[in-house]
Amino acid sequence: MAEKINTYGNIPKEKFAFAHSGEKLTDRKFDDKPIGYFKDAWIRFRKNRASVIAAVIIMLVILYAFLAPLLLSHESSFMVAFYAKKPPRNVFLRELGICDGGMDRDFTEKSLIKAIGIGIGAEDFDGHGATLEEGMASYYQPILEVDEGTLSTSTGKKESMIYSGRIDSYLETGFMYLTIEQPEYEKILSWEQETGIHVFYPLVENNEWNADPTDANNWYKTKKNAPVTITDNGRAKTIEYGPGMVLEDNYKRDSEGNLVYYEYAGGGTLDSALYKVRILYYNYYRYLYDEEPNYLLGTDSQGYDLAVRMADGIKLSILVALCVSAINLVIGAVYGAVEGYYGGTVDIVLERISDILGGVPFIVVATLFQIHLSQKVGAIPSLLFAFVLTGWLGTAYRVRSQFYRFKNQEYVMAARTLGAKDRRIIWKHIFPNSLGTIITSCALVIPGVINQESTLSFLGIVKFSTAKTTSLGTLLSDASGIWTNYPHLMIYPALFLALLMICFNLFGNGLRDAFNPALRGVEE
Repeated sequence: MAEKINTYGNIPKEKFAFAHSGEKLTDRKFDDKPIGYFKDAWIRFRKNRASVIAAVIIMLVILYAFLAPLLLSHESSFMVAFYAKKPPRNVFLRELGICDGGMDRDFTEKSLIKAIGIGIGAEDFDGHGATLEEGMASYYQPILEVDEGTLSTSTGKKESMIYSGRIDSYLETGFMYLTIEQPEYEKILSWEQETGIHVFYPLVENNEWNADPTDANNWYKTKKNAPVTITDNGRAKTIEYGPGMVLEDNYKRDSEGNLVYYEYAGGGTLDSALYKVRILYYNYYRYLYDEEPNYLLGTDSQGYDLAVRMADGIKLSILVALCVSAINLVIGAVYGAVEGYYGGTVDIVLERISDILGGVPFIVVATLFQIHLSQKVGAIPSLLFAFVLTGWLGTAYRVRSQFYRFKNQEYVMAARTLGAKDRRIIWKHIFPNSLGTIITSCALVIPGVINQESTLSFLGIVKFSTAKTTSLGTLLSDASGIWTNYPHLMIYPALFLALLMICFNLFGNGLRDAFNPALRGVEE
């Protein structure tokens, strides 16, 4: 090694040259800009595709929750009980064969004729009769599809035909009887003349050929619920389903043979007189609300627009989760900062208090609050109190651990040496360095709150089933007993709840990785 060093002296001078001859060397400004903590976190976060996609989905769901009630034609309190538990329906999409309000159904011959009879009766508004072909082509025909039928046999019963098909559940409502005041009757007549849409239809006789006088859809002559025609000798002959089928009407007529469209039902003056009428409910809906039934996601078990109710439920869940997360952040940050910074006896006492509160079962607290407190302050404030009572413990634990990590660092000792007060050291020097971990924990609290709130409302512990307030858990609870017949009542709320849970967890995981300084510069 010494020999190599000695050989350097034998190198000729001409082999050496100045690297910067006549040039002054000075400090140069970096061409790129410095990257701060949050900018570096953003760069790492956007590299995580799953978290970015989850964030976009969360934003779309939130936009849906706040914009759906504004863009859809129905308000939160809009309810039509006659259209409860109906599948999705849209007038424009119906022409494409989707969102047609259809439900699969197996029909007996009697039930098929009754459904087809709604369309035939809708065309026979003047009592001149309508053919099967006219009824099947009617805009108000509820039968969407029907096969040719199969022969079915049951033990101890004679053979019968079963027809499989699909029926528009909104048009299936058909006709019904109403009692309205005379001024309302006149308004509907005027609306009929303006639009050319028929609401009133002839009343039906209450005689031996009317199997159920309370059912306005029995406008044709029946015997034992089977359609019949009366022969010349006064006997009833059963009508069978098939081409050329003609239903014989059983309309009420006056002494001159004119159809009767209303009957006096009480009231003493012109304005208070009550009329009994028979209406086609689909058109009566159009008269009341100036539109045809349009429910993009169908209706819930009570008749509310499911799309609007889900928007309200999502909005409630997210707002509750954000409020709980913010309140727990404030309480937990203060509590954990005091524990971690002062330590010693203060930490021991506060930790024992935390242990006592942490041992209280949350579901017991929520139940007791709903029983005793919700009557005074309401269901939502009571639920917030239940979440906040012990929900801040996790945040306090994380803040405490971060303060134990940073409080003995050199920059903290320097600040203390320069005379900085405890409050300044806590909030100005230590807390900002813990902010990434705290934000991440708050983001991960949100899906937990949504899950717990949905669980409580699903179990009926928290009740949000009012005209203007509901939750995804309440919608799932209402659908739990009937979802096999009405699957849309369960599928849509469950899908949105699953999206929220998965996306918030992915979003929280992305924040956790982004705010982790140890991952800075690590390429995936």
